[in-house]
Amino acid sequence: MTSSRTVSTLYLIRHADAGSRSAWKDDDRLRPLSKKGRRQSAHLVTALGDVGLTRLVSSGSVRCIETLEPLAEVTGLPVETDARLYEGSDGPAALAVAAEVRALGDVAALCSHGDVIPDLLSELRINGTKGSVWVLSGEGGHWSDARHIPTPKP
Repeated sequence: MTSSRTVSTLYLIRHADAGSRSAWKDDDRLRPLSKKGRRQSAHLVTALGDVGLTRLVSSGSVRCIETLEPLAEVTGLPVETDARLYEGSDGPAALAVAAEVRALGDVAALCSHGDVIPDLLSELRINGTKGSVWVLSGEGGHWSDARHIPTPKP
């Protein structure tokens, strides 16, 4: 029996290091990655280069676009921008982007900011199915991995 459900995967990426916000005197949306940030974004190729990405979606901020550029080079995919992923956006707006990815069955990398990603995850938690499980693991002083186990179908 073949399932007709659409399976999608979403990789949420917080932009790589962009140096000090206070040292940047121009529009913050134009702040580029630092040397450290470029190394971090290059590492994404190792982590996600062969997962079958079909879409790259980013905040329009330069640091987010630059974070996805190494993946774009390896996959041949364009980096799309979406204003709902800009810093200062809210969880429901980012969740709408994630819902569009899910509806299309995409394997997508979304790059956003440190305030948007927690809001998006909070929306997922609030809207989560009763009986579902989130598995968090980590080392030292921070969580490094989260995995969702959906509620079993009756």
